[in-house]
Amino acid sequence: MMEIPLFLRGILVITGKNMRLYYTKPPVLMFGLLFPLFMFFAFFVGRHLDLITFFPAFLAMMLFFTASSVGPLITPWEKREKTYERLLSYPVTQDSIILGDVAAGAIFGVGISLLVWIVSTLFIPVAITNIGLFALAFILGTLSCSTLGVLLASPASGSPPNVMIFSNLIRFPLIFISGIFVPLAQMQGLGLTLAFCSPLTYLVDLFNAAISGTSVFSPLVDCGVLIGVSAGFILAARVIQKRNLMKGM
Repeated sequence: MMEIPLFLRGILVITGKNMRLYYTKPPVLMFGLLFPLFMFFAFFVGRHLDLITFFPAFLAMMLFFTASSVGPLITPWEKREKTYERLLSYPVTQDSIILGDVAAGAIFGVGISLLVWIVSTLFIPVAITNIGLFALAFILGTLSCSTLGVLLASPASGSPPNVMIFSNLIRFPLIFISGIFVPLAQMQGLGLTLAFCSPLTYLVDLFNAAISGTSVFSPLVDCGVLIGVSAGFILAARVIQKRNLMKGM
């Protein structure tokens, strides 16, 4: 009976520690906030695109970068500072550390993306057709993106720049194959096949369902995929980090 409160307390402690230490780090601010804004200005401003149509995709991209920017920094930073192993000597488990990292990334993603959405609605008249589905998309989207960030940081490395570069090599291609710049309904052939393999595709589709009421997949399919990949990313991160600890890394 005492294990559950201790486990949850460990998650809260790790989450709070991550929020205090890593939210203001330059890589998090650069790739989590400034980069998606630059991408928006580069692809949408001055091109006479229907911003109302593309707004769900932009919101998904913002959520993707913000929620997945914290995780890749935490583990390599703490390994470089020799604090990761010290955490394990405290009354916390490896699972609580992983979930604390996920929670920190998710909170950062929700906070920044909600702020961007609120400010954007002052200039773009976007009407939400299903507020419950919109909130669910935010929750599942932040979890899936945050777990991806934690997974990308799991390989043993004490160099935060190397991990950030590696994570960007994974994240950048995903935004181009996930229906953000080219709507999923207009994709064909290899592009459509690759889009099916990206979890970001289902987040974009879920935002479309919540905002405009139109989607390629059923919202149940989108939610199921996002839940499945979140669980898969956490399990994969757990396996990789445990293997690294067994190797003494």
